Amino acid sequence: MGITSALVLFAVIWFMTFLIVLPIRVQTQGDLGEIVPGTHAGAPEVHNLKKKAWITTGVSVVLWLVISGIILSEVITLRDLDWFNRLGPETSAGETNG
Repeated sequence: MGITSALVLFAVIWFMTFLIVLPIRVQTQGDLGEIVPGTHAGAPEVHNLKKKAWITTGVSVVLWLVISGIILSEVITLRDLDWFNRLGPETSAGETNG
């Protein structure tokens, strides 16, 4: 796995984790009873974005370490996920197809 692949993997994990963490413990204007005219009652009033970003970063680092460790150690390979045999037969290092 190259540096670019590792960064893309981290970015995908970070954003997926952030979208999961984002709605946790949000206090809306409707919850607090102070609805600003022209806004929706479900609009967040207290969102704690900085805290959630740090939590997301910590969880993402742990997940990234585990996933990249699996990829680099080749515990799970692409052939393990080829359930429909679309990759064809496995060849040895010296063989060529054709």
